[in-house]
Amino acid sequence: MTDDVDMDARRTALVTGATSGIGRATALALAVDGFHVFVHGRDSVRGAAVVEAIEKVGGTGTFVAADLTDIRAIEQLAAAVGDVDVLVNNAGFSWFGPTADLAADTFDALFAANVRSAYFLVAALAPKMAERGRGSIINLGSMVGQIGLAGSAAYGATKAALAALTRGWAAEFSPRGVRVNTIAPGPAYTGGAAADRIAALGETTLLARAAQAEEIATVIAFLASPASGYITGAVIPADGGRTAV
Repeated sequence: MTDDVDMDARRTALVTGATSGIGRATALALAVDGFHVFVHGRDSVRGAAVVEAIEKVGGTGTFVAADLTDIRAIEQLAAAVGDVDVLVNNAGFSWFGPTADLAADTFDALFAANVRSAYFLVAALAPKMAERGRGSIINLGSMVGQIGLAGSAAYGATKAALAALTRGWAAEFSPRGVRVNTIAPGPAYTGGAAADRIAALGETTLLARAAQAEEIATVIAFLASPASGYITGAVIPADGGRTAV
């Protein structure tokens, strides 16, 4: 972050899991839209690279490190970023495979990273948004939270949980000006899963291709902007039509 950023005059956004993939693309998109972006991650080298990329497009950003499976670390992160205008709950990981192959500790880690972290970040930040009468929270769901795919039961359950939380949080916070939505991407190239697997899933969509991370980030930036001012409590598919038929 540059020293002359006036945080009182500039809108701020926290993007979790922002050092790669959709999170990185979202951080850049929000920076272009004028937000000072808090780039969350656990790797300071990758975080610094994202901040540098933000500065190259004329924006400002700050790297903030936190292990979001640790409740205390979540509280410290919320205190460090202060009164943000936008929260993007992107951090988490995926696991695919036969139900019987999923170990209990991995199951617990999946829900801690994908669901519990978002829950307690919202608990820390949304009430302050509501006090100010404005804010936007965007949760990263998935098409597998809406449809059944073999091998995706546990991961899909975490994403379905985020959709349910979105509706509950909208009911709780939207009457006081805080919009809460979920974006549910389909297959996207994020640098995580094998590219050939993503390409094969992309062939099952109506557009017959997977998305680029930037295409998902564009929708997130829309949900963060005043242009989406009448949208709350929604699950927005960005899946090439995969869940439409």
